[in-house]
Amino acid sequence: MNYIDLVNNVLRRIREDEVSSVGSTPYSKLIGDFVNDAREVVQNAWDWSALRYTMQVTTEKGVFNYIMKGGNNSLKILHAYNDTSDWDMKYQTPIWFDHQYMMQNPVSGSPQYYVFNGVDDNGDTQIDVYPKPDGKYVLNFNCILRGSVVVDNIKNDPVPDAIRPELLKNDSDRLLIPHSPVLHLAVAFAARERGETGGTSAPEYFGLADKYLSDAIALDAQKHPEETIWFTP
Repeated sequence: MNYIDLVNNVLRRIREDEVSSVGSTPYSKLIGDFVNDAREVVQNAWDWSALRYTMQVTTEKGVFNYIMKGGNNSLKILHAYNDTSDWDMKYQTPIWFDHQYMMQNPVSGSPQYYVFNGVDDNGDTQIDVYPKPDGKYVLNFNCILRGSVVVDNIKNDPVPDAIRPELLKNDSDRLLIPHSPVLHLAVAFAARERGETGGTSAPEYFGLADKYLSDAIALDAQKHPEETIWFTP
């Protein structure tokens, strides 16, 4: 569902006229803001399948710091894999990395560990790897990408619809995550702002939005049962 469809769906539910563009009236712009607010809440509520991508880093000899271009500062790594050496990479703490690089001579070789190391000037996440690469290695990072995504930096070049702006801006911008919880949460925001909607209270709308969100998470979670089942190794 695209941006203008979401806005008009909200407008109909609060008994307002539809618009031809999100920017048509001051009120439709406000509803557009509520849609983006709702999108942010729903987007961060679960690691949605639609937000999962594999980002690829190719190392250079002697370079241990890399920028996850396009990942923004909201990137979450689910799994890291050294594709060249065919092994899983493990997270280590910043203190552990400090010991390897500052308190002794770092080992060179194929990377086995990674750690987050701030963001660059563009707001993209930076990572350090260890051992310090002694050549070219291809590292794959299965990630949750929230916010902006640069298609050229994503493995296998996803379809253009996968390019997500930080906010829905254009009428044709598409929502990749489930639209129902976003729609109903935006209605709840609108109902709270105006004070009445002709019979349904704002708390009722928020309760309905929570139900749509929990159902959407349950449907998506069945694609990744290993992430919702607790077990001891």
